[in-house]
Amino acid sequence: MGMNAGAGDDDMEPIMDINTTPLIDVMLVLLIMLIITIPVQQHATKLDLSGDQQEQSPAPTKLPDPITVEIDFDGTLYWNGVILKDSAELKERLKALSNRAEQAELHLQPNRLVAYKHVIAVMAEAQRQGISKMGVVGVD
Repeated sequence: MGMNAGAGDDDMEPIMDINTTPLIDVMLVLLIMLIITIPVQQHATKLDLSGDQQEQSPAPTKLPDPITVEIDFDGTLYWNGVILKDSAELKERLKALSNRAEQAELHLQPNRLVAYKHVIAVMAEAQRQGISKMGVVGVD
């Protein structure tokens, strides 16, 4: 790492070049540290490929029709188009739905202006009652 003095001029002006070797060394160390610290992503899907379960349980002949719970902008609930009086009636219907042998899907259809707390309250009640098939229908 010597200094280039030039071609023998008497001026002896220093050359204003940046030594990039330390910069490259630091960047390589940072790159290696970044590679080491990034967690390894494991893309794994658990599949049960045993044929015993499929032979024991016959395929359902017809899936039950889905139940649609609409939530209006003011929090009013509709069960397949029929207005519900209060949350106790919703609780009773969800309990009856979860006790069926073949559970129907529950489709939540919130209005785009409804407060988030009303949607979460319905979802929480459905989970408490044991509904396992639930989805949110998109708003137009």
